[in-house]
Amino acid sequence: MERKIRVLVGKPGLDGHDRGALVIAQALRDEGMEVVYTGLRQTPAQIVSAAIQEDVDCIGLSCLSGAHNELFPEVVRLLREQQADDILVVGGGVIPNEDIPYLESQGIAKIFTPGSPTREIAGFIRERVKPKQTRFVEPPKKIVHIGIAVNKIETALPFYCGQLGLPLLGQEEVASEQVKVAFLGIGDTRLELLEPLGPDSPIASFLAKRGEGIHHIALEVDDLEQRLATLREGGVRLIHETPKEGAHQALIAFLHPKQANGVLFELCQYPQQSKEETTDE
Repeated sequence: MERKIRVLVGKPGLDGHDRGALVIAQALRDEGMEVVYTGLRQTPAQIVSAAIQEDVDCIGLSCLSGAHNELFPEVVRLLREQQADDILVVGGGVIPNEDIPYLESQGIAKIFTPGSPTREIAGFIRERVKPKQTRFVEPPKKIVHIGIAVNKIETALPFYCGQLGLPLLGQEEVASEQVKVAFLGIGDTRLELLEPLGPDSPIASFLAKRGEGIHHIALEVDDLEQRLATLREGGVRLIHETPKEGAHQALIAFLHPKQANGVLFELCQYPQQSKEETTDE
């Protein structure tokens, strides 16, 4: 699946006029691109940081103050320093023709002088940017468990074990999440009761805001690190950028609930031996 070209429009330096930049931003949106505008008086470091965080394909710099020979190359330098020099950089504004060769030698792909047609700018960006592809990802294998936040596991177990008749497969503490967990078998999946180990536990915060109830849905996947990288490339918001250790020696990571209509999803990758042990409990 091909995503839209993403462009960041930045105004570096002390330039206090942005009418032209806003016109360009709107024109690129009209051309079907996604545009991020950083606002006035941004430093090169702020522009580069925003470009990396927003995962843009192109930075469009606008300068009317005369400081373009210092500011534009600094953006390129910082991109290289951050190993993000695959981001295309173009510039515009009040720039003398005699300065253009120097700027292009410093890594600015193109300088658009006043009066340049916006369609020409959009066309150049399209020619030079290869839109990133969201790689096809195999669906998760199954729902590993459904996490349920409770104040006390011992208080909750009589209902789940006694009234529902679910077998208790085991209990353990997960230090990384400051939580005590109890696993209950139900068919090919499990229910996971979550009790906070202290007031700083994420489960304690959840209970304070929402009370007891469903906390998350856990999905089993292969190669969690690669899957997280693919999700990042697709613009998916993550709570954990890299895998961390969870229960049963699994690697886990959580996606941001705003990405899934308020549902908190956990991705789990199990060592083969650990997975067999948990299934046999």
